Amino acid sequence: MLIWGGERAPEINAAVASFVAGGIPGCERGWENFTTLGLVEGDRLVAGVIFHNYNPDAGVIELSAAATSRRWLTRPMLKGMFGYPFDQIGCQMVVIRVSERNTVMTGIAERFGFTPYRIPRLRGREEAEILFTLKDEDWRAHPVNRR
Repeated sequence: MLIWGGERAPEINAAVASFVAGGIPGCERGWENFTTLGLVEGDRLVAGVIFHNYNPDAGVIELSAAATSRRWLTRPMLKGMFGYPFDQIGCQMVVIRVSERNTVMTGIAERFGFTPYRIPRLRGREEAEILFTLKDEDWRAHPVNRR
């Protein structure tokens, strides 16, 4: 089951944000001005997405995600995760920032058509960060949208 946080559901927003912050090293400080999407299995939150750093003038939003289940990228979750920025608020690009050491997320980003840009030392002297971008037309061309 998908759950949405935001201004209308601040308690869900806070719970999903706390879950995601706990799952991403370096994100303990959290985010400001964000909306969340969570995936619940039974009575447990198993995945969460934070939509943040929204720039409506540029049509760009950043998302951060964490999960405790490898099966979190379901079709409904993907439709929510990318439908919100591209269809609901009219973004033309989504950005995610991933440690070069996070091979699971880098693999997911590449599988869904994100373009990588590796920036040395962005996570500190000894760690690069990869900025992944996904344009709306690339998302719409992805096989998950062909059904």
